[in-house]
Amino acid sequence: MTGIIEQVSVSGGGLPKRAVPEARAGAQGLEGDRQRNTKIHGGPRKAVLLISAEDLEQLAREGFPVGAGSLGENLTVRGIDFRALGAGLRFRAGEALLELTKPRQPCAQLEPYNGGRAGRIQAALTERHARGGFYAAVLEEGLIRAGDIIALAGPNS
Repeated sequence: MTGIIEQVSVSGGGLPKRAVPEARAGAQGLEGDRQRNTKIHGGPRKAVLLISAEDLEQLAREGFPVGAGSLGENLTVRGIDFRALGAGLRFRAGEALLELTKPRQPCAQLEPYNGGRAGRIQAALTERHARGGFYAAVLEEGLIRAGDIIALAGPNS
C-alpha cells in the first residue's frame, strides 16, 4: 500500500487548514498546527489526521465546497484506499513513522460546508469506513513534505 502526500496542512486553530510545503511531525502533531478544542481534537493518539484526496474529490462532485485541508486534515493522501485501513497499521510518511489509531468521526466544525442543510457532510463522511479520514499517532518524529511517498510499514507488532 503506497501513495503520495499531495498536501501538508496546518492552522492556528479551526478550518480550513492551509497548505505548507513541509512540517515536522512530533508526538503532539505537526509543528505550527493547533486545535481549538483540545478535549476532542489533537493529543498523542490523534496527532495527525490523514484523508484521501480521492474522497475529497468525490465530495466536491457531490456538491460540497471542499478541497485539500478544508476538512481539517494534516495530510491529503492520494493512492491509498482508506476503506482498507485499520487501527494499528503503520505508515512511513516522509521521515516520520505514523500508526493509525482510529477513524475520524466528523464533528459540528464541518457545518459551514453544509450549505444550510445541517449534518449533510457529516452524514456523507460516515457513509463508508474512514471516508472522513484516519487519525494517527507519531511513533518516530520527522519531516513530512508535500510530494513525499507514504507507504505501509507494517502492523503494530
